[in-house]
Amino acid sequence: MSDSQPQEPFHSPRSGRGEGGGHGPAHGPSQSPSRSRGHLPDHDPDHGHPHGQQHGHSLGHDHAAAAEATTLLLAGARLTDGRTVDVRLSGGRIQAVGTAGSLPAPALSRVDLGGYLLLPAPAEPHAHGDTALTADGEGPVSYTPDEVQRRATEAALLQLGHGATAVRSHVRIGDVHGLGPMEAVLQARRSLRGLTDLTTVAVPRLLTGVAGADGLAMLRDAVKMGASVIGGCPDLDPDPTGFLEAVLELADEHGCPVDLHTDGDDPGRLARLAAMAGGLRPGVSIGPCGGLSRLPLDVAARAADQLAAAGVRVTCLPQGDCAALERRGLRTAPVRLLRAAGVRVTAGSGALRDAGNPVGRGDPLEAAYLLASQGGLRPGEAYESISSAAREAMGLPEVRVEAGFPAELLAVRGDRIAGVLSLAYSRIVIHRGRVVARTSAVREYCDSAVAVALDLPRQGRTEPGP
Repeated sequence: MSDSQPQEPFHSPRSGRGEGGGHGPAHGPSQSPSRSRGHLPDHDPDHGHPHGQQHGHSLGHDHAAAAEATTLLLAGARLTDGRTVDVRLSGGRIQAVGTAGSLPAPALSRVDLGGYLLLPAPAEPHAHGDTALTADGEGPVSYTPDEVQRRATEAALLQLGHGATAVRSHVRIGDVHGLGPMEAVLQARRSLRGLTDLTTVAVPRLLTGVAGADGLAMLRDAVKMGASVIGGCPDLDPDPTGFLEAVLELADEHGCPVDLHTDGDDPGRLARLAAMAGGLRPGVSIGPCGGLSRLPLDVAARAADQLAAAGVRVTCLPQGDCAALERRGLRTAPVRLLRAAGVRVTAGSGALRDAGNPVGRGDPLEAAYLLASQGGLRPGEAYESISSAAREAMGLPEVRVEAGFPAELLAVRGDRIAGVLSLAYSRIVIHRGRVVARTSAVREYCDSAVAVALDLPRQGRTEPGP
């Protein structure tokens, strides 16, 4: 993978200085021409209100309208089928795809993607923005609203830089912190509008018995506040079945999707979940389900068949379990077995430098890399688990590099998915039709005969270095 080409400046076409830096639309993209089947999209009560920010500046109606009207040309991009094309974006969608040089556009609204592979952008189905970036802190973790909002915002931007233009963040509620963390992450979501789509999962600790009554009341309040998804960990409740009943009943009442933490090591519990969740229309996801890998093969296969029949999705965490389970699984979910049974499997990043994984990167491409290198999936299948499968699990419109689809795209230097998953250094992230993040890697080698002979990719200095 060559990183020898210089990177273009990251400027706004609105200012006449270059491409990709203008303010994004405050309103979400319109309906995809080929909507993914499954549950309803994550609910967003603030959808359509221009609360987003970029670099500290509020997005107003004028900026949003200007961004919607901006046309951006992605020139010379390589697609996974080997074609080299130009892609024109407008109004947050892909307007046209044509052979290289066939789609004229203003010069200042052009991004040269020569040497890049253009892909549907990843989505992050399993993040923990409220606890992210706490592993290195001294003393107890602060859960003041300002601190939680700062962490959730920084985590979402880090994940955006990796390519995830949509993030589902699980947020703990209850205990001494009450609904404070949820309120803070919801505020982070509003401040990020136009840069990335952040939705929240309310995660209560207990929902049954005397102690669970408060948790259930708080869960209802979290949904009223704007939590998009109902979650939790039935494994940690004294009555796991009662926990499931409470969650599914509330989700059905409010039309919310369900996204639960479970190790998946109890086949009876999985069977009950499948039987109870089958009729819930908005959809049910569970994960990380590493315990399925520790069950006998025939038992795990039967559980996979039950989950598939009920339409329950599984979100695995190839980079390691998250702290919500309060234990570390030994293995990731049996992805090939689940896929063979017809279970829709997606991959999340889980912990981002918190107690669950102090070195977690929050990089969806690393999750795909691990599925390809250790999980037995082909590179294309592994990437699909973090892109189209993740978007479907989150109720988002399907993305293809074809006219009419949402302009949620990731360009990575390389020419094939295998190379991208191996060395995903330079990335350009496009959300709602504009460049919102750029990472440029420069590889240099010292002057040597072997480097010259092999023509290794490098960027040399114009002046001799020290």
